[in-house]
Amino acid sequence: MDDETFSNATVGKRANIYDDGGITSYELITESGERKTLGVMQPGRYDLRTGKDDRRIVEIYAGELSLETDGSSDGYGAGERYTVDPNTEFTLEVRELVEYCCTYRS
Repeated sequence: MDDETFSNATVGKRANIYDDGGITSYELITESGERKTLGVMQPGRYDLRTGKDDRRIVEIYAGELSLETDGSSDGYGAGERYTVDPNTEFTLEVRELVEYCCTYRS
């Protein structure tokens, strides 16, 4: 498998659409059982929250955003990744269209 594809993955047919279409993704399950979403985020500000057992590792393929959590803000762009811990409120300020892959870990 290379960095551009997932082999032997099951992909959901229905889109996950949040914030009036500002964030759209599709869920996939890898051959090893790992849950991921692939999607895009339109420019805008999004207030989000992870679940109690929901650590997210987000890889950015294109675009730029800032992640605000616990009073601090960090910027991320193409080729970078960030992690959000379980049960965390956070804000994303998307400056330009972001393509991403999110891996869910417990």
